[in-house]
Amino acid sequence: MLELAALGLLLKKPLHGYRLKQQLEKFMSGCISVNYGAIYPLLKRLEKQGYIKTQELTDGDSNRKVYQITKLGHDRWRQKMLAHPHESWVNSRSRFIIKFCFFSQLQPAERIRLMQSRLMTCQLRLESRDSQLVESSVDDEYQAIALQRHLANLRFEIEWLKEQIQREQVDLKPNQDAIATYLHL
Repeated sequence: MLELAALGLLLKKPLHGYRLKQQLEKFMSGCISVNYGAIYPLLKRLEKQGYIKTQELTDGDSNRKVYQITKLGHDRWRQKMLAHPHESWVNSRSRFIIKFCFFSQLQPAERIRLMQSRLMTCQLRLESRDSQLVESSVDDEYQAIALQRHLANLRFEIEWLKEQIQREQVDLKPNQDAIATYLHL
C-alpha cells in the first residue's frame, strides 16, 4: 500500500523524501503507518525498478534528491490502482481509501468499477456478519457492542459508496449524452 500511495503522490508532482513522508502522513496516516525506516528503502527499490528517478537539486549550501515518477512508474501505479488483490478485510479497507485519494487520476468508469467492487465486498461482509449475529447470541456485552459498531460502520460505508457511485454516474451522464449527440450528427 505504501508503494501505491508514494507513486500516487509522485504522480502529482516530484517530491524530496521528507516532503513525501509529510504528504503520506497528511493524506494516508489513517490507512498506513508511515515512518522513515520504510520510506527511503522504498524509494531506493522504486528507483532500482525504474518506477522513479532522482534529480539532485541544490538549495543554497545543501543538495537534495527529488524523486520523480517515470512512465514505467505511472504504469505500475495504474496497475496497482485497478487491481483487486485478495487480502484481509482491514487491508482491503485501507487500500480502498488510499485509492480513493487518487481517484482524480482515473477515468469515471474506472472509479465506478472500483467503488462497485468495494460496495459488493461490504455488502457481502454485512450479510455474513448479520447472519453470524442471528445464528449465535453474543453473551459478552462488550463483544456485542463492538459487533454492533462494526455493523453500523459497514452500513455507513455502503450508503456512502452508493452516494459516490451515484455522483459519478451523474457526472458521467453529460459526457455520454454529448458523445451520443456527436455520433448522431
